[in-house]
Amino acid sequence: METLQPAPTEKRYRFKFSPLMYALIALGLALSAAGIGLTTWQFAGFLGGDISSVYEWMKYILLYLVSVLLAVLLTAMLIRSQYKVDAKYLTMQFGLIRSKYEISSIYSVHYFRGARKLAVYFDDFKTKYIVIVVKEVWFDDFVRALTERNERIAFSFSTAEEEAEFKRKK
Repeated sequence: METLQPAPTEKRYRFKFSPLMYALIALGLALSAAGIGLTTWQFAGFLGGDISSVYEWMKYILLYLVSVLLAVLLTAMLIRSQYKVDAKYLTMQFGLIRSKYEISSIYSVHYFRGARKLAVYFDDFKTKYIVIVVKEVWFDDFVRALTERNERIAFSFSTAEEEAEFKRKK
């Protein structure tokens, strides 16, 4: 009698942001807060004068909208930037933006040890690919999660010396 193996569960891997990226997100959030504060200050002055100007109302609505939208986008990037591997798809979620890739379309995964990067290739010529940006200690688990769902995915790696040699040949 054949035993059925349980389907692999969904796995999530959070993005690994660089310190520069965290600084830029913090700067963007600070600019958003400053925009809201400055707009509120100007709006309070506007309410004390002639409030019949449609142009002024539109200006304040747009300033508030842009400031709040920037804060929402940056906060979403911090909270929901991740890779999700489920039974059929590799989903890359960067804040509110999602990209889905069928696991059956993945050709190979390559680990660049010198650059400390993991690349997922969708063709044999290595022209269609995405670079996976997660903690390096999760690389093995990430590759294992993909190969459990599609056993045809090839895995390879290159050393720092091989990468340097390849760059010299270019």
